[in-house]
Amino acid sequence: MTRLVQIRAGQVRRVALVEEPGLRLLRSHASVLDLAREAAASGTPLTALVAREASGQILDYEAVYQGRSEWRLLPPVDHPGEPSRCLVSGTGLTHIGSAQNRASMHSGAESLTDSMRMFQSGVEGGRPPAGAIGAAPEWFFKGTGSILRAHDEPLEVPAFADDGGEEAEVAGAYLIGDDGTPRRIGMAAGNEFSDHQFERKNYLNLAGSKIRTCSLGPELVVDPDFDSVPGAVTIERAGATLWTGRIATGEAEMCHSLRNIEHHHFKFESHRRPGDLHIHFYGAHSLSFGAGIILADGDSVTIQFRGFGRPLRNPIRIARAPARLVTAPPLL
Repeated sequence: MTRLVQIRAGQVRRVALVEEPGLRLLRSHASVLDLAREAAASGTPLTALVAREASGQILDYEAVYQGRSEWRLLPPVDHPGEPSRCLVSGTGLTHIGSAQNRASMHSGAESLTDSMRMFQSGVEGGRPPAGAIGAAPEWFFKGTGSILRAHDEPLEVPAFADDGGEEAEVAGAYLIGDDGTPRRIGMAAGNEFSDHQFERKNYLNLAGSKIRTCSLGPELVVDPDFDSVPGAVTIERAGATLWTGRIATGEAEMCHSLRNIEHHHFKFESHRRPGDLHIHFYGAHSLSFGAGIILADGDSVTIQFRGFGRPLRNPIRIARAPARLVTAPPLL
């Protein structure tokens, strides 16, 4: 598999090919987005372009990964200089575990919650035959590229939030070509991160619960195996393991096919604006919130999926200041 990282030393950005235990720098590209643009414009497969651009300069990956190098890991794909042109979104209720977690938040007198109805719709119609359109999955907006965090960067719980909880997922990165065609660049492990306590109060809080920081990486896999991908989530507190869970994702684990998810995201004309980058989360297997875990300031969340490189680790930072009233005075 071809796995890429983005790194920075001071103001200098580079792309590197993962060749454990090293990182092989590419010669002339400052971002994966630049690579993808060139591949799309020239008709060159991205893997072939990476191989052609590989230099003889090797970095010690362990030193970079552990923060002992002048080079620091960035999110493995972004839109440098124009983060507003990176749309971060996702599809939920694709895995039975997270659907059950969500349903338990809103169960009452009714026998089947809206969450389970949405999941069942995917089970019944989320895998259409080639050339057909299947059932629409749940879709949510998280923000623009300014919310992306890298390996070892904190995920923030803002002062107005009720909670912050991990959602271990794989996300796809897509470039919209000059002709308006979306092209998948690759996939990365991610922590989609949401406010589950706020959502639990009312299902209609889902939209607001998603507008949070999230993380990707550390590696972007250009040619992943996304059939059945086992993984694990570990939460540490004060240097000890608080909770760990086995998870799995991939098309064999989901009620929607990847093709159906991509259609229902990119069917909107506004999602096919040439030059834009899209990061789309494919859904979580299960959540520690479902096991009664409430993350605390200083906790660390580690996520790893087989075939997606080194684990993604992020500390949790909870704002200590009280929420501040935001006003919008009129322009009189």
